[in-house]
Amino acid sequence: MKRLLSGNEAIALGAWEGGVRYAAAYPGTPSTEIMPALAQYAGVKAEWSSNEKVALDAVIGASFSGARALAAMKHVGVNVASDSLMTLSYTGVGAGLVLVSADDPGAFSSQNEQDNRHYARFGKFPCLEPADSQEAKDFTRFAFELSERFDAPVMLRSTTRLSHSKGAVEVKMPAEPRESGPLPPFERNPRKYVMIPAHARLRHPEVEARAWALAEYAEDCPLNRIEWGDKRVGVIAGGVAYQYAREIFEGFSFLKLGMTYPLPAQMMRDFAAQVAILVVVEELDPFIEEQARALGLDVIGKEFFPAAGELTLARVRKGAIEAGLPVDDVGFEASDVGLEIPSRPPAFCPSCPHRSVYYNLRKLKLLVSGDIGCYAIGVAPPFEETDMLISMGASIGMAHGAKQAGCPDKIVATIGDSTFFHTGLPELANTIYNKGVACTLILDNGTTAMTGGQDNPATGITLQGETTNPIDIESVVRAMGIADDDLWVADALDVKGVEQAIRAATAIDDRPTVVIVNGDCVFTPRFERRPAVAVDPDVCNGCGLCFRVGCPAILKSEQVDEKRKRPLAQIDPLLCTGCTVCLQVCPREAIHETQGEGA
Repeated sequence: MKRLLSGNEAIALGAWEGGVRYAAAYPGTPSTEIMPALAQYAGVKAEWSSNEKVALDAVIGASFSGARALAAMKHVGVNVASDSLMTLSYTGVGAGLVLVSADDPGAFSSQNEQDNRHYARFGKFPCLEPADSQEAKDFTRFAFELSERFDAPVMLRSTTRLSHSKGAVEVKMPAEPRESGPLPPFERNPRKYVMIPAHARLRHPEVEARAWALAEYAEDCPLNRIEWGDKRVGVIAGGVAYQYAREIFEGFSFLKLGMTYPLPAQMMRDFAAQVAILVVVEELDPFIEEQARALGLDVIGKEFFPAAGELTLARVRKGAIEAGLPVDDVGFEASDVGLEIPSRPPAFCPSCPHRSVYYNLRKLKLLVSGDIGCYAIGVAPPFEETDMLISMGASIGMAHGAKQAGCPDKIVATIGDSTFFHTGLPELANTIYNKGVACTLILDNGTTAMTGGQDNPATGITLQGETTNPIDIESVVRAMGIADDDLWVADALDVKGVEQAIRAATAIDDRPTVVIVNGDCVFTPRFERRPAVAVDPDVCNGCGLCFRVGCPAILKSEQVDEKRKRPLAQIDPLLCTGCTVCLQVCPREAIHETQGEGA
């Protein structure tokens, strides 16, 4: 039986077929869908973790206890988990352990384009790169076997295009539902699992020996194969880049790599010896190319195929033509279609609880240290109110450092509820401990909104729908040492209340302050729609103040104010959810509630 599955869904299926018993992740595009898909399979305990290191640590514990386990995260999440990952290479595993790294060439939803194949080389463990959904399933299942065979974690590298594209996958569902029996007692082995320096020194030679064994195995690895064709050109490629190269270099010879670390050195030499021109096509860094050159091979690579951005058929064809390779120079180009696609810049949704915050931040002209979440949209018009943004949780630390260094501006750090639990807690603890003076705005919208509305420690619901104890952010902040006089809690839909809280918090310049702004994301079950609002054209004079709240439901009318010749505002009742933010900021009271309900 075949099913149409995305790469992420296929990874989940492959993990289940491979006998995974425990899985953990922090949601991050393009990896997010793996965990909800896996959570539906019987016999699997799947969890959202508070951050990626927490997820990997939990998976390591499961593996050491004898259960096959998987951690999934986006590429920058591996940075967070890397502390444990590097030492995991020394300890090895118990049962098979797979780390899915979903890279993002093109930075469609990320702050960088890093190539995580380097982590495999750095840590000296295998990296597998599937090229389609079928391989995503098969490689994931195979990865558990490889992990146990070589006593090593295995990285499965996906990319945005593979994660979200769908393909036909052969599925064989078992006749009986899989059930997980009890694990055997923990096998105590401190020399292997306890990495004090004395043990680490003993384990390092074993890691080096394993690296040599893996290099030998790569030569016969079933994931690597040669596809002979016209030998005028030989192409080395793996992952989704192989799919692009196969179309552009149709009919030529290919060394298709499924294991991209370690590389099959002799296989590459033998392949190169039988083709006239050797080409490497890969996304992002010249990872394969540099190792090919180190083997003494003369290759065409990143001088023609770009290291920045996602590859496309057009970009691969362009590089091949510029390199003088014998490929068809007539093909699909994006401009050939003749469609003019209107730009669609990101914007806060109607009733987004972040809207009043950023409206006030712009009004108060504050320096804003931003973070990773929907509120990062605050950098875009009409707010244009984010001045720094680096990584998850960094907003609080950057604000603290700026003030400690003597920055004269009033500064606030904005951070969401999920991000606060991810890495915001230690940053706030550091600010309090070091007598910082920055103001932290915790924007609690009751979900992990940017990645699709996953639960987090504050929501009280687990990934598999179980009710748990929600962690109250206000109580946590108080327990960390923020006194009553330095803590404000505001309703996100109370524009004036939010302004007053921010003004009061930023007026204090000798100790840290915190403002918690509560308001449910429009996509949460708890969100309550209100009657839509409308503009009275007889009262509106086109002042444009309502446009500054950046709501997609507020449009420019064809009607124009006779005196100032400015377009009047109008509100789309299908988009309006009745948050009343625009009503509150209108100085002429030209906006009013209606009797109907918003969409």
